[in-house]
Amino acid sequence: MKGKEDREQHDEAVVRRKPWKAMLTVLLVLFCLVAGTITGLGMFVANALKPVDIGESVTFEIEPGMHSTAVTKKLEQSGLIRSSLIFSYYLRYKDEGSRFQAGEYELTPGMTLDDMIEKFNTGDTIPIEMVRFTVPEGMTVAQMAEEFSSQGLIQQEEFLRLVSEPQNFMATSIQDIPADGDYMHWLEGYLFPETYEIVKEGFSEQVMVQRMLEELDHKLEELPEDWPQQLEKLGLTFHEVMTVASLIEREVILDEERPIVAGVIYNRLEIGQKLQIDATVQYALGEHKDRVIYEDLEIDHPYNTYLYAGLPPGPIAAPGLASIQAALYPEESPYFYYVTKKDGSQEHLFAETYAQHLANIEQSKQMEANAQ
Repeated sequence: MKGKEDREQHDEAVVRRKPWKAMLTVLLVLFCLVAGTITGLGMFVANALKPVDIGESVTFEIEPGMHSTAVTKKLEQSGLIRSSLIFSYYLRYKDEGSRFQAGEYELTPGMTLDDMIEKFNTGDTIPIEMVRFTVPEGMTVAQMAEEFSSQGLIQQEEFLRLVSEPQNFMATSIQDIPADGDYMHWLEGYLFPETYEIVKEGFSEQVMVQRMLEELDHKLEELPEDWPQQLEKLGLTFHEVMTVASLIEREVILDEERPIVAGVIYNRLEIGQKLQIDATVQYALGEHKDRVIYEDLEIDHPYNTYLYAGLPPGPIAAPGLASIQAALYPEESPYFYYVTKKDGSQEHLFAETYAQHLANIEQSKQMEANAQ
């Protein structure tokens, strides 16, 4: 009987131990599953964070206003990252993505996610190729065409054709150019002198001219607010003021003398006296000469102010803002004449009478002789 009881107690103990074994087995299995899942997930994340072998550099664009989530999706669609989901979580983990800057980026082989983040944050975009050119004050349309064509920026003939077709351009400043003017070039004087940078892609003669006209519109906003009323006080059109400004630009170097020369021009116009400005003769000749000789003064040309009274049909060069302002706000004076001092100062001697003017000419010659 005792043996039987011992067997029954043994069996009962075995039965009691079986649930614990089963539980331990289940826990072991669950542990293995969790560990396997974590390991697998870790491997998946680690793999997703690895650089993509893109083979060669590619261009990627972040558009203005694009959210970081949209950026990660676009990167995945472009095959530049392995998982937009993992990259998004990675950005959250590192508190990144809010400083991405719009633009085109060059992404290179082997670039890590951290490399991309740094590039997007700093705005290390592909440099935009620009066309740079400078228009000095007093430059003529013909000089621009020659200079910029020699630089390989434009076709000279196309540029000259366009500056004679103002109807092809949108600018406030050119709206009142008289249609019946006998111009060398319609837009002479309206291509504002400045240094320009224009995106090379899509650059053309049309784009160049339009940009210079827009700059004139912009610069006019820097004039005193009453300048349109000043036109009425002078009794001149804007085109006439631009013509006067171009004469000042070609005649004067020193800013402080520009309003004085403007006053001389208006004094002569008021009494119907010919302006007799050498720069207009040079424009008519189509060349710059250090000294205009007597034969040059006889050229029969509407821009020759030795031959024809009043203003020439239009500007003879590109005036800067200082010359435009001087033409609008001349200095009142009794002067009708001026001559350049030949002492290297670039200053002028001004005179009320022709006799005084002749004396100033002799004084200037003496200055030149003394300088030699």
